[in-house]
Amino acid sequence: MSTEEKNVIQRVRHPFRARHVQLLARESVSPGFARLTLGGPELHGFLSAGFDDHVKLVLPQAGQEKPNLPVMVDGRPHVQEPRPVMRDYTPLYFDPAGRTLQMDFALHGTGPAAEWARGAPIGQWLGLAGPRGSMLLSDDLQWHWLLGDETAVPAIERRLAELPSGTHAVVRVCLSDRADRRAWRSAADLDLQWVDSLAEAADALEIPQGPGFIWAAGEHRVMAALRKQLLAKPGADPRCMRIASYWKQGAAGHHEEIGAGG
Repeated sequence: MSTEEKNVIQRVRHPFRARHVQLLARESVSPGFARLTLGGPELHGFLSAGFDDHVKLVLPQAGQEKPNLPVMVDGRPHVQEPRPVMRDYTPLYFDPAGRTLQMDFALHGTGPAAEWARGAPIGQWLGLAGPRGSMLLSDDLQWHWLLGDETAVPAIERRLAELPSGTHAVVRVCLSDRADRRAWRSAADLDLQWVDSLAEAADALEIPQGPGFIWAAGEHRVMAALRKQLLAKPGADPRCMRIASYWKQGAAGHHEEIGAGG
């Protein structure tokens, strides 16, 4: 894994903006996933430059047509009371002409966002805040590893859609329900396996020669252990790696990068 000549990762910041949008459509992708389409005039100017960007989904509040949105106060987002429930989600497909945004929701859990995604009425108002920044990768990478659980599926799907021909993508995904597996395609040469253990899958991989990038996301403890495992491999370079904790067992609204890259 080489970082010669230039950095693999470029991090860019975006001006903060929060928007009201409406739920326009709901589609069942598989037994454990729903794809929701959000839209509205306030999506004008929406920007999501990185495949693993996240926006804050601001859930509707009881007794209010539109939820309170965060605003910047002394450089930090502040939400007026009563504070709405907010959760991080990956923007999947944005249509700037139609001003619509598609996002996938894993439905296995019982949290407020999953419950809302299952049963919210079409036309209901909600909020979106962000993304506040994006991770951009060098366009001359030869190979990519993408590993994760259900929460990583939207980012992996988006990345596979963006990768060009001539690159190699190794994808390992651990799902709790085999019925949620997807028939992914990519212009990249795709090596896709649905696995029972990310640790075992990673153990069987060898880091290739040439410039590449390792990305993984999932439960906090699993990702922390996976990062140590990957860094112990010959050729590993933390500057060419991003391991993210998208959720933490027993914690609500958790999102954290494990270690630093770039």
